[in-house]
Formats: sequence, structure tokens, C-alpha cells
Amino acid sequence: MRSLLVAVVALFATFCSAIASEGEVVLTLRNGDQTHEFTIEDLRNLEEREVVTETIWSDGEQRFVGVSLDRLMAEAGVSEGTLEAAAVNDYAVEIPMSDARPDGPIVAYMRNGKQMSLRDKGPLWVIYPYDSALEFRTEEVYSRSIWQLNRITVK
Repeated sequence: MRSLLVAVVALFATFCSAIASEGEVVLTLRNGDQTHEFTIEDLRNLEEREVVTETIWSDGEQRFVGVSLDRLMAEAGVSEGTLEAAAVNDYAVEIPMSDARPDGPIVAYMRNGKQMSLRDKGPLWVIYPYDSALEFRTEEVYSRSIWQLNRITVK
């Protein structure tokens, strides 16, 4: 029995600290009958954007790199609707399409120069430029900052 418990704990620890491998789909975006799947490499090939900001979940200034939500939506041909962003654990939030703008959030895949693991809120985290404007420092915006993001459905 003890060896089974050790095996389960080891497997869980491996899963939690896993970093997405090349070629692994990390984000599925559904828009009606269209489905777009993105690997980390696919996201990196889109226009990269950096957001340097403090967050309410971490200490000090953090450097995030990812793709702008507006660029990601353009890549998928999405221009209207509400985005339901969901995490690995099925937690979901709604993000209005109006947030997908050039100075809005990014879908971050790197934090402080490192690819994020599940344990570090990765592989993807919706990050707003909180320090750039008061409008990004509200409970409503914080609630949209979903981590462990793995799918977006356009409603």
C-alpha cells in the first residue's frame, strides 16, 4: 500500500511540474465549428509581446512574454463574441472581446525568462498589463487573469 501511495505522489509531482514539450498542443481555441490548436512553438511564431508588471499573486515585478490576445484572436479569425477561457482543472472565466486590444492582455508562456510549468501557473496565463493603467487593477480584471489556461471557446 505504501509503495502505491509513493507512486501516486511521484506521478502527481511529475504532472504538476511538467513543462509543455515541443509539438504538444497547449491551447485549443473553438469558434463555432472551427477548432484551432496551438503548440508553444505556434504561439512563439506569432508576434511576441512582453509585459513587465507586478501581480497580486507574486512578489515584485514580473516579466511575462506571450502573444497579445488580440493577435491570437486575429490569427483564429475571431472578431466578436465573448471568450470563455478555461483552465486544466476546468475553472473558467469570461473575457469580453473588447479586452482583446493592442494594449490589453497577453497569453503568456514565459515568466521571468522561463517557460511556465503547471506548478508555476503555466503553461499559459492570461496576463493584463496591470501597472500600465488603473483600468487593469480591478477585481473584475484580476478575475479574468486565468492561469493554467488550455482552451478558449468563443460564445
